[in-house]
Amino acid sequence: MDELFHVSERKSTIGTELRAGLTTFLAMAYIIAVNPAVLSGAGIDAGALACATCLGAGIMTICMGIFANRPLACASGLGINAMIALYLGAGDREKAEIAATHGFVLSLVHGVVMMAVSIAIMPGFLRRFTQDEALIAAGITYSTIVFLFLVVNMASLAFEKTFQAVGRMKVSMVALITGCVCNILLDPVLIFGLGPVPAMGIAGAALATGIGQVLSVVVYLVVYLRTELPVRLRRSCLRPDAALDGRLYAIGIPAILNLALPSLLVSFLNSILAAYSQVYVVVLGIYYKLQTFLYLPANGFVQGMRPLIGYNYGAREYARVKKLFQLTLLMSAAIMAAGICQVASGQLIGLFTQNPETITAGQTALRIISIGFVISAVSTTASGALEGLGKGAESLVIALCRYVVFIMPLAALLCNWLGADGAWHAFWITEVLAAVVSGIVYRRAVTHKK
Repeated sequence: MDELFHVSERKSTIGTELRAGLTTFLAMAYIIAVNPAVLSGAGIDAGALACATCLGAGIMTICMGIFANRPLACASGLGINAMIALYLGAGDREKAEIAATHGFVLSLVHGVVMMAVSIAIMPGFLRRFTQDEALIAAGITYSTIVFLFLVVNMASLAFEKTFQAVGRMKVSMVALITGCVCNILLDPVLIFGLGPVPAMGIAGAALATGIGQVLSVVVYLVVYLRTELPVRLRRSCLRPDAALDGRLYAIGIPAILNLALPSLLVSFLNSILAAYSQVYVVVLGIYYKLQTFLYLPANGFVQGMRPLIGYNYGAREYARVKKLFQLTLLMSAAIMAAGICQVASGQLIGLFTQNPETITAGQTALRIISIGFVISAVSTTASGALEGLGKGAESLVIALCRYVVFIMPLAALLCNWLGADGAWHAFWITEVLAAVVSGIVYRRAVTHKK
């Protein structure tokens, strides 16, 4: 891995904000439900709309994976907050401002590149999944408009990470909520038309998304221009700095891989479970919807920990680093303990389906998987802490253990012994093993730095 990612050469600063990236993705993913729900009222098939929405909005993540050897706008943005926090903690404001400025500019440059590439490849990409020309046309229309706002989206992401790095989490929250609310309110207006506003159909849905992103950037700009921040974007900081840019790029690759691993796991498990029954595939999908309600608040604590732990680590306040890690671990474990589904599993599954067979299978799945909820706090906290310390390679090791190295072989092996239920047992066994690995990796990484 060191040879592949050149971790030692680049001083081991990689991949922060995996969980923040996941949170941002989930916050934006409401369009998967909103767009089909609204447009289906016009007589368009809801399934086709959902497919077009997913393909259009998801192409950016696909492109990131394709170009993983060169971190893109989202990747460099994900690393901004860790580097700013580390430099501020070390008392080097100049370096922190250089990191912020370079990260912001790289985000804009990569946004332009990805806009052009994404628009160009989208028609061919869509035709790999469907031959329905109406669906392809809808996907192209939606994605082209969304991609035209890609530079704005990257600017928003860069601002988000900068504000997080200096502890201004509320600003990021307000900007994100403002953009989302604007999108929701504009969707029916632009899709169906209202007063002087013409009905634009799926193009209106995409335009609403873009306008929401613009509004988020406006919120960031207003706060940035009207308040004092520990770091500022400065023209003088644009001078070439190959070493710093190398560190920003090194941050991106593991972050991209981290984001791709859960999707890889779901695809793998679906292929195994489909051999038994589509019921189990449905159950897996329901589980991932339910676990979002647990992991998002737990990850909120982890996200809040990152700039604090990075700042104190840069300041060599190792006692505070330890206390922050322990406190975050305790709070995350408490949230995960609340999700142990040994009593109300049937009612939870019933929120998504009325099929008795699915409910029965889902009850069993939730009861088994939830055994590993509390212990999973160890790996999620350790991974987040390592990202906050700029140790993305070590964080990637933990992610690989959770999503590939342990769970995939275990699921295949246990399904041969226990049937489809073996996949559920693979979850909690993996969390136990990953917790052990996480403890070892975290301890060695922190001790090595000292």
